[in-house]
Order: sequence, then structure tokens, then C-alpha cells
Amino acid sequence: MGPLGNNKGKRTIVAEINVTPLVDVMLVLLIIFMVTAPMMTQGLEVELPEATTKALRQQEEPLVVTIKKEGDVYLKKEKVTSATLQQQLQSMPPEVKKEGIFLRADKSVPYGVVTLTMADIHAAGFEKLGMITVPAEKDK
Repeated sequence: MGPLGNNKGKRTIVAEINVTPLVDVMLVLLIIFMVTAPMMTQGLEVELPEATTKALRQQEEPLVVTIKKEGDVYLKKEKVTSATLQQQLQSMPPEVKKEGIFLRADKSVPYGVVTLTMADIHAAGFEKLGMITVPAEKDK
């Protein structure tokens, strides 16, 4: 046979990637993240009101203002007064203000305290304000 004929006895190179070790490593990482993820969520204890809205998808950790049962206001996890809250929010860059802010208020906090805090947030230049709630139970 000629040069293009039968190739018996010649070995060919297989150019495929063995993905089995990659899959093994990814499964181990998945299990590790599933075990450690619940331990990484920490926050302030508040009893949230219930609502029938759907949860929003977030890519980064959002900016959160929390009002505890006693009426104390927190920006992220730092206790602030009304004036300090407005000052810190005003000093944030415009990119952060465009993304919006979330308000978590205990359901036993008086409505007036919540509205005053919302007014402070709006006065600081935030146009998008979301309220964090707990989904309502359907059996009620």
C-alpha cells in the first residue's frame, strides 16, 4: 500500500482531556460549600413582618438599614442615630445610591419610626428603597 493506505501498527494521539479528576474536585468543593454556607450567615435578630411578595435576586451583599424592636437603627451592623445615618448615606458614592438600599424593621416597631427612617434614607439621595419581609404562610 502507498503512503495513504493502511495504518496498521501505527499509534494515533488522542487529544481529549480527562475530566474525571475535575468532576471529583468540583463535587468535593460543592459539598464543602453546602456545609459551610449556613454557618456564614450572621446578622442582627429582628422579627420580620410577613408579606406575599417574591424574593429579589441579589448579586452582591446589599446595603441594609435595620430597625430593632427597641427602635435602635443600624446601618449594616453598626448602631447609628438618625443624623449619623443620613450623614453616612449621603457620603456614599453615586454608584451605591443607584443600586438601592433595603430596610429591615421589626414588626413591633411603631410606624412613625419606620417612616422617619425612610425619609432619612430618601433625603440622603437613595431613590430605590426595598423592604425586607418574611413570606406569609399560605395556611392562614
